[in-house]
Amino acid sequence: MNETLDATNGNTDKTPVIDANDRECDNADPEECEESNDKKRQKTSAVWLEFKEVTLSDGFKKGECVHCKKKLAINTNGKFDMVKMREAAAHWILMHEHPFSIIEEEGFNMMQKRGMPEWEKVSRNTIKKDCMQVYEVEKKKLKALLKTVSKISLTTYLWKSSNQKIEYMVLTAHFLDSNWRLQKRVISFVHIPSSRRGVEITDCIFKCLKEWGIENKVFTLSVDNASSNDVAIRILKDTFSRNRMLFCGGKLFHVRCCAYILNFMVQDGLSEIKNMIGDVHESVNFINQNEARLNSFSDIIQQLQLPDKKLILDCKTRWNSTFEMLSIAIKFKEVFPRLKERESHYECCPSHEDWENVEKVCEILEVFNSATKIISGSDYPTSNLFLNEVYRVKVLLDKRMNDENEFVQAMVRKMKSKFDKY
Repeated sequence: MNETLDATNGNTDKTPVIDANDRECDNADPEECEESNDKKRQKTSAVWLEFKEVTLSDGFKKGECVHCKKKLAINTNGKFDMVKMREAAAHWILMHEHPFSIIEEEGFNMMQKRGMPEWEKVSRNTIKKDCMQVYEVEKKKLKALLKTVSKISLTTYLWKSSNQKIEYMVLTAHFLDSNWRLQKRVISFVHIPSSRRGVEITDCIFKCLKEWGIENKVFTLSVDNASSNDVAIRILKDTFSRNRMLFCGGKLFHVRCCAYILNFMVQDGLSEIKNMIGDVHESVNFINQNEARLNSFSDIIQQLQLPDKKLILDCKTRWNSTFEMLSIAIKFKEVFPRLKERESHYECCPSHEDWENVEKVCEILEVFNSATKIISGSDYPTSNLFLNEVYRVKVLLDKRMNDENEFVQAMVRKMKSKFDKY
């Protein structure tokens, strides 16, 4: 969304605005207010103690800060503009991912009407069209920006909707702007055939690149280790090599996703202790699905004078959520057995030995979690950071390969096998 927004007239110019007409006139003479429309009003806002009005070479006037000399636009138009307000509302909906129907809610319109009597109610279909217009404007801006970029790195991610059973692919562009700032933009979010063949992935990617006009600017492409992606990489590499646009003859073109490999390793290791994790999962689910149990759990926490924190249920396809679930649940290991004494239907309470094992698991997963967070960063380069994190993982696995605890040995050896493979 634009950097500034004047609520009085809907000004969405990126240049910050000083309101030159900032003063109270509720008690003013109507005739005097009418005359003021034809002449320049006095600047009574306290902000003008820090600014002075200057005239630029093009004749436009701006307010110049007396301290840093920065020049800001002066707003002298106090008229309400419903078109501008609709545009601002569209930005608001897109920024916070609100449903289009929010624009029709009675409370929202009451609030707008109270602050701006000229506000007109907007339908969800109208605001949907406004959002599409905003999208098209932003797309043109991004196209113009990409024209100034010489090298663009891409990352792909494919997944299946758990409810709709539909396959999706998102393509993200990473590049440096003219000020050497790392930028990230989603340039494609599309449905792909469920067969997910390499040629189909290739077609989706190339069609997107062609649409944005960046097919000759691709530097690297990061993908996970699915065999279909290997096929897509081979086809795209051959295509781009024909124009001799790939750096180092394409040797750096294919980048395997390190975070994805770490995910594979952890999932393999956790499969060895799924029964223990399952008991914690069922315990958290047992407590969270009933308000009376939650209250009872909270009462025990207060009795033991432990910090109150909400239990988290993991998502079985995301290992880091399993780590979060375990690391929070372990803080209440004394609470679960006491809850069992109160709840006759609670049959999946982890034993004391289970909690000791959970602690050992969390010690291992903490290293993977830290590494994943660092190498998954999107606001800074990671190619210079991942090797150190991979080495930390290797040291951990080598150290725990011969752990005195058999279940730790089994888990770590599975992880080490996957680590050595990649």
